[in-house]
Amino acid sequence: MTTTQELTVGQVADRFGVTVRTLHHYDEIGLLTPGERTWSGYRLYTAADLERLATIVVYRRLGFGLEEIAELLDGGPDLAEHLRRQRATVITRIDELRALVTALDHALEAAMGNRPATTEELKEMFGDGFDEAYAAEAQERWGDTPAWSQSQARTAAYGTQDWAAIKAEMDAVNAAFVAALTAGEPASSAAAMDAAEAHRRHIHDRFYDVSYAIHRGLADMYVADPRFTATYEELAPGLAAYVHDAIHANADRHA
Repeated sequence: MTTTQELTVGQVADRFGVTVRTLHHYDEIGLLTPGERTWSGYRLYTAADLERLATIVVYRRLGFGLEEIAELLDGGPDLAEHLRRQRATVITRIDELRALVTALDHALEAAMGNRPATTEELKEMFGDGFDEAYAAEAQERWGDTPAWSQSQARTAAYGTQDWAAIKAEMDAVNAAFVAALTAGEPASSAAAMDAAEAHRRHIHDRFYDVSYAIHRGLADMYVADPRFTATYEELAPGLAAYVHDAIHANADRHA
């Protein structure tokens, strides 16, 4: 028969938020052996047992191992020294968790920052290079081509950071063309052809597959379409024709 201070294993488990299996394990290893048993052999926990279990639960929350807890409860090593060591361990964990939170914040910031770009943001990044009317015209002219489909599929996933990177790459390619032109390098020079190859790779990697034949077609369009010509001429006089010739020279180089 139980008293008000003697609880069954199930009652103790409910009170302390531990499992019956855990209590049985503590009993098996001698960490917490119930002080009483019923006439049929069931475990009964006394007030002293509950006090010991409360201490075990606290030490477990502090991160102590079961062997350490047993030593402390049975009058082993100095508790203060154990607590100092455990405090140092907890502080290390806190520092690690803070570093993890910082890393997660950076990842979240990057993910949120790379949201899809709005039309206004694209206009701001690319200036006159982004023209909604021309985009509609391009879709009408090339909307049924594999290149258009591939470009649409790729760019649909681009966010603001992707477009910013694309703009930076494009500016670097154009700067290479301008540098070669102003240095007096012929369009068939290594510098000009290398810029042409970087131009092809930029489109190939970011938008759609560009063979050298397709690249030649783009070069022809740059001098045939006044809008493309004007874009290059704003960077440097004569640049449109220079880019055209450099692209053809580069295609010849890879023929």
